[in-house]
Amino acid sequence: MSWQPSNDPILGDPLSCDALELVIVPRTRDLGDGFEVRRALPHGKRQMVGPFIFFDHFGPVQFMSGKGMDVRPHPHIGLATVSYLFDGSIMHRDSEGNIREIQPGAMNLMTAGRGIAHSERTPDLQRRTGQKMLGLQSWIALPAGKEEIAPTFQHYAASDLPVVTDRGVTARVIAGSSFGATSPVAMVSPWFYVEVTAEQGMSVPLDADHEERAINIVDGEVEISNERYEGPRLLVFRPGDRITVKTLKPTRMMFLGGDALEGPRHIWWNFVSSSKERIEQAKQDWKSGRFAAVPNEHEFIPLPE
Repeated sequence: MSWQPSNDPILGDPLSCDALELVIVPRTRDLGDGFEVRRALPHGKRQMVGPFIFFDHFGPVQFMSGKGMDVRPHPHIGLATVSYLFDGSIMHRDSEGNIREIQPGAMNLMTAGRGIAHSERTPDLQRRTGQKMLGLQSWIALPAGKEEIAPTFQHYAASDLPVVTDRGVTARVIAGSSFGATSPVAMVSPWFYVEVTAEQGMSVPLDADHEERAINIVDGEVEISNERYEGPRLLVFRPGDRITVKTLKPTRMMFLGGDALEGPRHIWWNFVSSSKERIEQAKQDWKSGRFAAVPNEHEFIPLPE
């Protein structure tokens, strides 16, 4: 999706759990037609969790017949986008010629590297009939030495991703390794992303082996070290501590994180880079039409002024 500047999310619950570094209450923005986005990252007190530098929750929203999402072609550099849906469908098109309908539970990873443009729209069938949408959009900042790699695209259907089930807990390993399973998704740095659904009264461990970790509570309520947290929240944990999450209601969560990058990143609009000069170049490249076009698209999002 295309990022527009907004106020930082605000700090939420007081911290009484020693293992918790930060609790982020995402800031809600209405993008029109009742389509809401809740942004957790970047945050004024935490730019990244592992390489995750952007984390948006969109929906739930019900599009009526004839309506839909239309994110016109826009550019990216220095990052990989992860589109993940719980409900609804999105048609992805990019300047490398990839066309793919994203459906719930699938992994859609577009690595921009030195530059790519893409659009995200409601597919024709769902636009005619209407659809409910709920999902997450994440950006993964690329490590030093990999920011200018060639753009690539990976798509794995929900049936291609490993699922671990145990007594009221189900974990879909979208990227990386967790719960004893490893996703087939290729990555340029170590990170992990897992959808966890759990019935009420379950205990779910958060792997301590990953350097940086967070839990995004999509819906439901959990207890950690005798403190309660409801969704939507992004809970950021300190390294090394063993964490057990107890569900107080049926809950859906995303476990995420990975190795910290070697340094901070600059972020402007849809561009991420360790170099301010590289972002200035990307601005001029998009403004001057030097990014490759998205086939069969005749619109685009202009460079913000």
